[in-house]
Amino acid sequence: MNAVLDNLIVAAVLLASVGYAVVKLGPRSLRKRIFSALGTVLESAPGFLKLGSVAQRLAAATGKAQAACGGCDNCGAESASPPQSSSEISVPVSKISRRA
Repeated sequence: MNAVLDNLIVAAVLLASVGYAVVKLGPRSLRKRIFSALGTVLESAPGFLKLGSVAQRLAAATGKAQAACGGCDNCGAESASPPQSSSEISVPVSKISRRA
């Protein structure tokens, strides 16, 4: 292959990898700004590229509010203490003695 083409492919892969790391590991405010900027760029792209649905997905990802864990948006609705199984034996601390 041509050396210029090889360098271009390596640069594109490195750029994609850095972009992925910034989006996944960066703060959410930065992630939202990146998604909104990408959505704006994709909306202004020519119509024959058919990038409108991708721009809509990015706009939806920008406005979506997630829970602290990013999961079910049901934080704190469940009971605080986990259910104890019948196989567990609880011994009060006052009943535990030291060995000499």
